[in-house]
Amino acid sequence: MDTDEILLDVEERMEKAIAHLKADLARIRTGRANPGLVDSLRVEVYGSPTPIKQVASVGAPDPTQIVVRPYDPGTLKDIEKAIQAADLGLNPQSDGKLIRLNVPPLSGEVRRRMVGRVKELAEEAKIALRNIRRDGNKTADAAEKAKSLSEDDRDHVKKEIQDLIGQYESQASELAKAREKEVLEN
Repeated sequence: MDTDEILLDVEERMEKAIAHLKADLARIRTGRANPGLVDSLRVEVYGSPTPIKQVASVGAPDPTQIVVRPYDPGTLKDIEKAIQAADLGLNPQSDGKLIRLNVPPLSGEVRRRMVGRVKELAEEAKIALRNIRRDGNKTADAAEKAKSLSEDDRDHVKKEIQDLIGQYESQASELAKAREKEVLEN
């Protein structure tokens, strides 16, 4: 592998780690209704688990409510079951056409627990980034041993990887800080 291939691979993997963190953070409950709370749900319809986005539109018309409108009214009960089974702490209320989920305000203790979870997710992302750095450095060392990279090129790649991890770790920290702020807002 040459330097560009190593750096491209490392950067792509770091992008994926940050995207995964963003998705995980979107599922963290804040005091405000957020369609991201139910986005990851899978609904058992037509014999297979299907993402909720493929069977219904999900929206938050006001800060205390999530509305789920099934594309096929026949799937309403299945969606309701999936929401109850997910144990989100939300009670689905159906009127035969759509499902309303009232999002209760968070207590102080629950907010602190959510902030703790945000910090855990950020730390997991940083660990993943460090593992990607380690793999990139190993690849650079192996390429140097195989004589496809010079010692200087290997050192340059390692420095570039270190710069990348700095960028992505600060990005993970910023995402976590922003989500913590949202969780702590009333």
